[in-house]
Amino acid sequence: MKKIILVTGSSRGIGRGIVEELSKDEENIIIANYNKSEKEAIDLKEKIGDNIEIYKADVTNKIEVDNMVKYIIDKYGKIDVLINNAGISQVKMFTDITEDDWNNMITTNLTSMYFTTKAVISNMIHNKNGCIINISSIWGMVGGSCEVHYSAAKAGVIGMSKALAKELGPSNIRVNVIAPGFIDTDMNKELSKETTEEVKEETPLRKIGKPLDIARCVKWLTEDEFTTGQVISPNGGWVI
Repeated sequence: MKKIILVTGSSRGIGRGIVEELSKDEENIIIANYNKSEKEAIDLKEKIGDNIEIYKADVTNKIEVDNMVKYIIDKYGKIDVLINNAGISQVKMFTDITEDDWNNMITTNLTSMYFTTKAVISNMIHNKNGCIINISSIWGMVGGSCEVHYSAAKAGVIGMSKALAKELGPSNIRVNVIAPGFIDTDMNKELSKETTEEVKEETPLRKIGKPLDIARCVKWLTEDEFTTGQVISPNGGWVI
C-alpha cells in the first residue's frame, strides 16, 4: 500500500531535499506544500514527476491548513507521514526584536506545527498508525546568540514533540525531531564567507551539512518503527 506523505515548506532548501529523497521510493505519494515559492514548487514537480503533487497553503493560516489536509484525506483516504519543515529565521539582537518579529517567528515556526498536527491527527489515531517528524534546529537545543526568538520557537518544537510522543504512542503514532546544524541552504546564504569558514573550523568533521544529510535522516525515521520522542541532530559534531 502506498505511503501518503505531507511535507510543508518543500519548495526550497531542506524541504526540497526531503521531497527529492523520499520520492525515490515510487511507493511514496508526496504532497509538497509551498506558500510563496510557486516557481520553485512547479520546478520540483516537473523534476520529480508523477508521485508528487504540489499544494499551495499558508501553514500559519488554520483554514488553509485544514483545507489542505481535507483535500489529501478526501483524495487518498489517509496521511501516513507528516513532516513539519516550514519555517523562517532572523538574526537580531534581543533588544531590537519587535513584538511583530517575535509573533511572526513563533507563529511560523511553532504555531504552524500545531495547526498541521491538529489537522492530521484524527486520521492517524483512527488508523492506529502515523509518523510525525518536526524540523527544529541546533539552536533549539542549545540557544543561539542574536537568535533568541528563533531559539525559543525551535525549543518549543522539541518540547511539543516529546509531549506528543508520550500522548500518541499508545495509538502507534511516532513523533520525532530533527535538529540540523549548519546546513547549506538559502537561509544561510546571507552569512559571510568568513562566518561559514569559522563554522567549518569549529565542526569536527570540517564541513557544512547539505539538505541531503537531513533528508536521509528523515527517510530513516519514516521507515523505523521503534523510535519516538527523540531529538536527532545531524551537525557534524558541532554540538556534542
